[in-house]
Amino acid sequence: MSTAYADVKVADAARAPAPRAARRIVPARYPLRTAASAAGLVIIASVAASVLGNPRWGWPVFAQWFLAEPVIVGLGRTLLLTVMGTLFGSLLGMALALARVSGSRLLGGVAWSYVWLFRSIPLIVLLLLLNNLGYLYATISLGVPLTGITFAQWSTTALISPFAAAVIGLTLNQAAFSSEIIRGGILSVDHGQREAAAALGLPRHRQAFGIVLPQAMRSILPAGFNEIINLAKGTSVVYVLALPELFYTVQVIYRRNLDVIPLLMVATVWYLIILTVLSAAQRRIERRFARGATRDARSVTRSRESAPTGVARAPLPFARGGTVAIEHVSKSFGDLRVLDDVTLRAPSGSVTVIIGKSGSGKSTLLRTINHLERVDDGEITIDGGHIGYRAEGDALYELKEPEILRRRTEVGMVFQSFNLFQHLTVLENLVVAPVWSRGIARAQAEATARDLLARVGLPEKADSYPRQLSGGQQQRVAIARALALRPKVLLFDEPTSALDPELVNEVLDVIRELARSGTTLLIVTHEMGFAREVADTVVFMDQGRIVETGAPAQLFAHPREARTAEFLSKVL
Repeated sequence: MSTAYADVKVADAARAPAPRAARRIVPARYPLRTAASAAGLVIIASVAASVLGNPRWGWPVFAQWFLAEPVIVGLGRTLLLTVMGTLFGSLLGMALALARVSGSRLLGGVAWSYVWLFRSIPLIVLLLLLNNLGYLYATISLGVPLTGITFAQWSTTALISPFAAAVIGLTLNQAAFSSEIIRGGILSVDHGQREAAAALGLPRHRQAFGIVLPQAMRSILPAGFNEIINLAKGTSVVYVLALPELFYTVQVIYRRNLDVIPLLMVATVWYLIILTVLSAAQRRIERRFARGATRDARSVTRSRESAPTGVARAPLPFARGGTVAIEHVSKSFGDLRVLDDVTLRAPSGSVTVIIGKSGSGKSTLLRTINHLERVDDGEITIDGGHIGYRAEGDALYELKEPEILRRRTEVGMVFQSFNLFQHLTVLENLVVAPVWSRGIARAQAEATARDLLARVGLPEKADSYPRQLSGGQQQRVAIARALALRPKVLLFDEPTSALDPELVNEVLDVIRELARSGTTLLIVTHEMGFAREVADTVVFMDQGRIVETGAPAQLFAHPREARTAEFLSKVL
């Protein structure tokens, strides 16, 4: 090193700032919060000292009766009424809620009438009516209505004891309120979750109890536990039936010994214990159903880090592509004609891209292919077979839903907003349809799912929840989920429109690979460059009609229709 250069280095070192010692981080302080907390503790301590230090509360008498046999027996009856009222009321309330959202006007009307009636009748009145039912009906019979045919008959007074009247009354009352809580929870679940479950061919009961209700529980639980706690306290109303539950037992004791306050405190403390146990149970159950509802930043990685570098992905698996034939299909929503005499053919293994402005009917056309939307006229077949109908002569008879769900597994669908099941892990999202729609053994379904995740570059995300993934990762999981059923046809409804620009390519890469695999693809997109690259056929739609169809080179470079040229001039 020359002397001059060394002198420069020394001078630079002299001018450079000295290294700074690590600084201590001091969290912000909130003195008002501290003062408010201290004031609260002082108030609690003052109240506790006043209650415990006042001999008029009769704590020796409280201690004498707190664990006395009559009190424990009454407490047991209170707990039994609470458990039975909660169990039977919740089951009946769930049935009523499902009836309300079933789409059947008759079932919905019956359920609404029940809720209206039993929310209107005060519980104490209902209990007294049930206890005196023998006055109105001397016997209760089992037989064929309106025929006089009777199989069995019982005395009403002997059958409906005070305890039975209490259980029935609490159940009927609880069901009316529980049904509305459950219905509200069901309505809070995004409709896309139900559509995704239906698109995967899941049976109706699995849609309800495996997809919708577990997610609805996050809304149901807080209000539902409030009702259970109210029921636990409300069992005291059965004193009108002279049924010795906790409160009635305490009343009987203090009327004899005149120690009113200590005995009331016995009941109060037991109710506090019941409330504490129920609150602890609520917290644990809410945590159980909150899985996947939050996004833990520590478990999220950038999408570009998902696939191990230097490892080539194996080709994506596929079933033989099916031929899609759409013939003279029309569809209206009220007075709005969304599809107008649409005819289109997508050969086996082809890639058909549908473009057009928003509201032109593209997504609706896609949804009619797998019968998520019913057509008004025309028909759609895949390899000559229908998804939602049975052809008989010159008529198409719509199939029952179980058969539609079974046939729908031949058509995979990837939604614009992913519609992954938020309460299930990534692996469970891929496994649920093969197990419940196709009857595949779970071990085999899990092996296939892990293989698919590896092939879309997300092998390490199997145990993550959807909210812990980036948008691009979620859409790749959605593609893998659709592929898990080995469909003949894959439908993509704007697969990149909900993604940030930098995440678009990772999803398009997977679709490009599928386009080379031989699967029949129908893609609705606004990505014109992607359409030009992968499509065999490009379809331009406007106002529910197919305006022009052609090869990408022809349609993008030399459109035949003026409306097509006008649209392309705005988007290219």
